[in-house]
Amino acid sequence: MAKTPGKTTRKKTDAAAPVAAPAAPAAALNDDPATSGEIVVGKSGKYEKLELRFGNRHGLVTGATGTGKTVTLQVMAEGFAKAGVPVFAADIKGDLSGISAAGEAKDAFVKRAQDMGLTYQPDQFTTVFWDLFGEEGHPIRATISEVGPLLLARLLQLNDTQEGVLNIAFRVADEQGLALLDLKDLRAMLGFIADNAADLQKTYGNVSPATVGTIQRQLLVLENQGAKNFFSEPAFDINDFMRKDRDGRGIVNILAADKLINNPRLYATFLLWMLSELFEKLPEAGDLDKPKLVFFFDEAHLLFNDAPKPLLEKIEQVVRLIRSKAVGVYFVTQNPLDVPDTVLAQLGNRVQHALRAFTPRDQKAVKAAADTFRPNKDLDTAQVITELGKGEALVSFLEGNGVPSMVERTMIRPPSARLGVITPAERQAAIAASPFKGKYDTAVDSESAYEMLQKRTQQTAAPPGEAAGEGGFLSKVGGALGSIFGTSRPRGERLSTGQLVTREITRSITTRVGGKIAADVASSVLGKSLGGTVGRAIVRGALGGILRR
Repeated sequence: MAKTPGKTTRKKTDAAAPVAAPAAPAAALNDDPATSGEIVVGKSGKYEKLELRFGNRHGLVTGATGTGKTVTLQVMAEGFAKAGVPVFAADIKGDLSGISAAGEAKDAFVKRAQDMGLTYQPDQFTTVFWDLFGEEGHPIRATISEVGPLLLARLLQLNDTQEGVLNIAFRVADEQGLALLDLKDLRAMLGFIADNAADLQKTYGNVSPATVGTIQRQLLVLENQGAKNFFSEPAFDINDFMRKDRDGRGIVNILAADKLINNPRLYATFLLWMLSELFEKLPEAGDLDKPKLVFFFDEAHLLFNDAPKPLLEKIEQVVRLIRSKAVGVYFVTQNPLDVPDTVLAQLGNRVQHALRAFTPRDQKAVKAAADTFRPNKDLDTAQVITELGKGEALVSFLEGNGVPSMVERTMIRPPSARLGVITPAERQAAIAASPFKGKYDTAVDSESAYEMLQKRTQQTAAPPGEAAGEGGFLSKVGGALGSIFGTSRPRGERLSTGQLVTREITRSITTRVGGKIAADVASSVLGKSLGGTVGRAIVRGALGGILRR
């Protein structure tokens, strides 16, 4: 913060010559994006502004740990929210939660704002907290069907053969009207195709029990990592991210990802699922004056690590086409090289914080990062990247007809809301005041594939002509005898006094006269109704076990 705003580094001969712009008076700048249509992110020789009409052209915020990426993210999120654009941001360390609380007019913040010709005004923003595990915010849930086999296969780390079997399970479920909502539904469906592999093979190909077993084991691992909370109902409505508060400001949605980041595959799958949901459900909007929604994805490299080619193609497609839905996506990571070139080419608004270059590999990464900017003849971009102080960045936003501006060394303005973590009490107060309180907090277990397949099994096991759960004459006789002798009671239930007396009488008779008398009595009473040798054999089999007790 001690550096002078607007300082640049010249190439070679005049690298040390600073160029400082005089501070403009505060009244000369309209820094309210709601009326100006621009977000003032910082100042170089001029104010660096992100135009709202280019907010859906996506962006990238990069830099080493501790260089100020989170502050830049908060400044941009505040600007979008002030302009009435809802924001979603993944909060890895909890630092972004401060956007829900009023900022403090600290001397350093006030001075930095004055040096830029701005007036520091503390502010706070309506914030909704979310958490896949339901601990630090409202739960977010999705059904197995919504996530689909492609993302699920990546989450389970399946090979091509296993992914093929998973696709068969989804196809058969669709054709037979079996809803896949949670993990137990998918387990039941996999068991069903394993049991019917011979019949399914004619249509879908081989289904190996060993392959099904591998997928089942991976599902168990996934469940142990907390995915059971995510794959359930009520399913999240993506439109709930697109709300405004009473003042017309966009609501800031914060995902608590401090625990989620420990399971990077679940985190990456969740982020891609959200993008896919937006792409599929939002109508075409074209280029509007401002986006309908803006996403900030921290630790974005987790989306791309070890991703198979089909998944990378899916990410590229969504990022490229979601712009027409008026949705902006901003990736936050350490180095531009973390993002594939096909995706990087779609990111028009760039902010690069400092990178360290202590090894040849680091220097190569710095050179590659510098090459992603539109060159500035007065700036040695690669050299400046290693010299940037905390709160400084190289900035290039789209301007004019959508052309990237020349890269400039920029001092980032201070955020208006609190910088840092809020207290647990403040978080709980925000959750209690949330407009979504009670909507997603309680899980629902609807009838789906698991329950439907259980019913099929029961109906198949029932004797012909009898409904599942019902029996014929023998079933009724057995039930009556069971209630008398106590054999049909639920496990752990104590016998009544009458049942105890009956049992003692039975045991006494059995001891004195043997089982023959009881068998003859039963045969004479029931054998006539049942008739013939078959009836007597059934009676002996039914009562023999009781009288041998």
